[in-house]
Amino acid sequence: MTTTVTEIASGLEFPEGPIWMPDGTVLCVELKRGTVDRVHADGTVEVIAQPGGSPNGIAIGPDGALYVCNSGGWEFHEIMGMTVTGTFQPDDYSGGRIERVDLSSGEVTVLYDACDGHPLMGPNDLVFDSDGGMWFTDHGKIRARERDHGGLYYASADGSSITEVVYPLESPNGVGISPEGDRVYVAETYTGRVYWWPIEGSGKVGKPSPIGHGGNLLVGLPEMQFLDSLAVDSAGNVVVGTIINGGLTVVPPDNEGGVERVEHVALPDLLVTNVCFGGADLQTAFATLSGTGKLVSFPWPRPGLRLAF
Repeated sequence: MTTTVTEIASGLEFPEGPIWMPDGTVLCVELKRGTVDRVHADGTVEVIAQPGGSPNGIAIGPDGALYVCNSGGWEFHEIMGMTVTGTFQPDDYSGGRIERVDLSSGEVTVLYDACDGHPLMGPNDLVFDSDGGMWFTDHGKIRARERDHGGLYYASADGSSITEVVYPLESPNGVGISPEGDRVYVAETYTGRVYWWPIEGSGKVGKPSPIGHGGNLLVGLPEMQFLDSLAVDSAGNVVVGTIINGGLTVVPPDNEGGVERVEHVALPDLLVTNVCFGGADLQTAFATLSGTGKLVSFPWPRPGLRLAF
């Protein structure tokens, strides 16, 4: 599947986490620069907050504020004209946390930096449900001789409650909710897999599989393909940013692990990290091409799923 791509902004320092706003702007982050941005239709980039570290996934919460998964920092390297993240926890790592950003003032407040006494190491992506709670992933960090397990968490927007829901996971990254609100999806980066769990209440999931973390396998990609953040469209398809095989991987909700019905939308970057849907009909996709530092848009064949807030 191919598409015509329109470049909106360039020169971004490893952009991720796009959110289309009703005024036609797109919010995103720059991991390398440690900023939260508003990108205008003419390509102008306005910095609205400077949380530092490496802000990753973002979402609008029930109070209209922006919520940020801050992974605490990454190494970055320039390779063949692209910016790529390094493997190891950087020397200037500032700790993982969930932050709230006031979009009017740019004020940054840390809501969570631990769960049950265990520090958050690399929060990566988040999504709000209709109850106003946030599901988020902690990707973890890698050091020279050890690495963290990752997990799926659920937290309140006011900073009062955080729960570890699924643990351990292998490099969990993107997270999303089905249109019916009855499934939570998680993409694992290095395994190239997407799993799902049935939602059985606020911050509660069933674990139908007797193996490991109890999730159902939606898809496992072959060969060398890594998965990043994800979005869900109105038909329930899980749309995942795909690295190395640069583009978007589109997985139907009734897939059962195979790849025969999986589509790939190729995009001009090896590090396609995230996608959101916008426009009046939600049929425009906005994707971050992180290696080349671009935000782009293109038509989508179905409306995206309208987010809770």
